[in-house]
Amino acid sequence: MAAPTPSRTADWWRDAVIYQVYPRSFADGDGDGTGDLAGIRARLPYLAELGVDAVWFTPWYASPLVDGGYDVADYRTIDPAFGTLDEAEKLITEAGELGLRVIVDIVPNHVSDRHAWFRAALAAGPGSPERSRFHFRPGRGEHGELPPNDWPSQFSGNTWTRVPDGEWYLHLFTPEQPDLNWDHPDVRREHEDVLRFWFERGVAGVRIDSAALLTKDPTLRDFTEGVDPHPYIDQDEIHEVYRSWRAVADEYGGIFVGEVWLPDAERFARYLRPDELHTAFNFNFLACPWEPARLRTTIDDTLAEHAPVHAPATWVLCNHDVTRTATRYGRTDTAFDFATKRFGTPTDLALGTRRARAAALLTLALPGSVYLYQGEELGLPESEVPRTRIQDPMHARSGGVDPGRDGCRVPLPWEADAPAHGFGTHPDTETWLPQPADWARYAVDRQSADPASMLHLYRTALSLRRTVPGFGDGPLEWLPAADGVLAFTRGHGLTCVVNLADGPTALPDHQEVLLASGPLPQDGTLPTDTAVWLRS
Repeated sequence: MAAPTPSRTADWWRDAVIYQVYPRSFADGDGDGTGDLAGIRARLPYLAELGVDAVWFTPWYASPLVDGGYDVADYRTIDPAFGTLDEAEKLITEAGELGLRVIVDIVPNHVSDRHAWFRAALAAGPGSPERSRFHFRPGRGEHGELPPNDWPSQFSGNTWTRVPDGEWYLHLFTPEQPDLNWDHPDVRREHEDVLRFWFERGVAGVRIDSAALLTKDPTLRDFTEGVDPHPYIDQDEIHEVYRSWRAVADEYGGIFVGEVWLPDAERFARYLRPDELHTAFNFNFLACPWEPARLRTTIDDTLAEHAPVHAPATWVLCNHDVTRTATRYGRTDTAFDFATKRFGTPTDLALGTRRARAAALLTLALPGSVYLYQGEELGLPESEVPRTRIQDPMHARSGGVDPGRDGCRVPLPWEADAPAHGFGTHPDTETWLPQPADWARYAVDRQSADPASMLHLYRTALSLRRTVPGFGDGPLEWLPAADGVLAFTRGHGLTCVVNLADGPTALPDHQEVLLASGPLPQDGTLPTDTAVWLRS
């Protein structure tokens, strides 16, 4: 199979479609029920045929996997559950031969409590140089029995854990993920060395987890809602870190994408200045409900906040942390919010799938780059994992109220009639998270043979996006449209229309229908919850 034509070489990232792989759930090559690098390597041709430009891998490093690999014990070693460093290097090479660039994940806010630095810090005791790489502090109260401050956790629960010698250490996530002290030169030097380690092995870029959390107020003052600056989110000193990182990336022609959750558009844009990060995830779009006015405002705001720093927008509907699109769009509340996730939330899956198809065409028509989470191209719904099988720490730390994130991490179905739907190679091995019984209908082989499937829609859309002028980076102009309808042109006669109204709407004049997310009637109208690409 011929390799697909990549996006522009030097600035390929400005209009790329980047596919996110969660290694534990993509494909199992050794038959143990957990996805691995061997499984991924065997399925690389599928990604090339899909038509994406790059592949982002969530952490594959040595880890106790308390938080799905985001508790890293060693960045220079692949976790044995996934494979070896030699296999990772072969994967990067083989992906490149298929025209696929590779992006890896870095988690700079914290490490695993199994990391050599943290083990040394525990052994060394209070006041030691080893502890200065982290945030160890004496407690408050008469006997130091109270934590040093009142910071809220990103995962519910406490942010401080006391060790036997009486000191406390900071962890914004789980106790197994101690926060690093980014004022320490060892921390900065080590991460720059890690960046070089992976750039030298041929990766094209790095995704930065929790990118706004690294630097902390040195006094570790208490948190007060609404008082700025926040003591541990978006501290001004963080930009020194990313300017230094950008110099490293520029040595190799590498790029960064940051996970930056910030409501302030001006402060968000600071991360995208020419000497810092190349791109950052657009979470406002991801969380936006399926409502025309809200979507248009979010699109406008996103483009406006990127314009001053000349950075491309990124668009994403789902990732490994949020409810799958087909499920979310079928609910009464189509927005996403971690605080509102609950078991048993009803959904109309047929409605959600119809909207997810339309959202795919909307997203792929917008200017900038697009991130596509594994399984979205199959239209997978959120799985309600049995409580006894849930592994995500968000569930336990919420007291069992939050179902956690495992529902969007269930292993992919590849072959409808194979054991575990073709995810693994051993027929008697149970997958690490259970697959729903009805997932055969979502399997790759079955969808590949169905021209009306979600997979066929994505393959066609990605092919058109790559070959038809007007897509990718560049201007967007809104067109007059009826209430509840979004219509815009991208130039070269390319128009996208999305109908979110309660009834059908008339299509604008056009010469050709390039692609529609659902069947179009003969009367020249666009049904509700349907999108279309037109050429005039």
